[in-house]
Amino acid sequence: MPTEIAQAARVIRGADALLITAGAGMGVDSGLPDFRGREGFWKAYPAIAGLGLSFAEMANPAWFENDPGLAWAFYGHRLNLYRTTTPHAGFATLLAWAKFKPAGYFVFTSNVDGHFQKAGFDPERVVECHGSIHHLQCVSGCRNSIWDAGDQKVEVDEVLFRAKDPLPACAHCGKLARPNILMFHDLEWNDERSHAQQLRLEQWIRRLASEGARLVVVELGAGTTIPTVRRMSENLARRLQGMLVRINPREPEVPANQIGLPLGALAGIQQLAAVPHADA
Repeated sequence: MPTEIAQAARVIRGADALLITAGAGMGVDSGLPDFRGREGFWKAYPAIAGLGLSFAEMANPAWFENDPGLAWAFYGHRLNLYRTTTPHAGFATLLAWAKFKPAGYFVFTSNVDGHFQKAGFDPERVVECHGSIHHLQCVSGCRNSIWDAGDQKVEVDEVLFRAKDPLPACAHCGKLARPNILMFHDLEWNDERSHAQQLRLEQWIRRLASEGARLVVVELGAGTTIPTVRRMSENLARRLQGMLVRINPREPEVPANQIGLPLGALAGIQQLAAVPHADA
């Protein structure tokens, strides 16, 4: 692997543009759960284990209609956790790389925690393809609007695992609000904010293509269970004839002539950053 690490460091340093793509594994080194399998999810949420619900069953918009106290216990706990957790040091290293790319950078992530923005990345250069827990929408879609959660507080009874009243309410009609997150079996998600982010990314990609810029895609902690991020990484690397550096401890496999490193996100970033410039 030292050869692959040196090669990856070389292509990252020589690139004109950097696209960072990230899945749940990116947050593990910050202390966030990745909900891998029922056991991993239940370890993070033992109260939900008692109900026998999987992550896919819990992350369903129907709970906001059928049991809003439980729905907001789950999402309120996550909102509080993401707010109080500090992004790990790898974020700062990635940002330092990104800032010196002459053709710029972008982030594409399935994470809803807002940690790239919290770590200092330009919000205008971040695509959150599954939405953000820091933004809300009305459960009834009264005005089809999205608003910043701001200082919205959700108090959760950790023993009963119930959100206490008052629950977050729509800023317009006063009815129940929900996170602006794409859930499973979700026909009500308002994708307007995510769509605007995607358009900015596409404009950047077209500019890179027109300029013949050398792109490197650094992918971190994106698995195959929900392959949205992996597909985006591979498609854009192929489209711009760029290089993909995939950092994943369990699923590092890559297409031909790309680089896969079987490491966790933080360890992978640190090992790449430690390569002397002469070796890269």
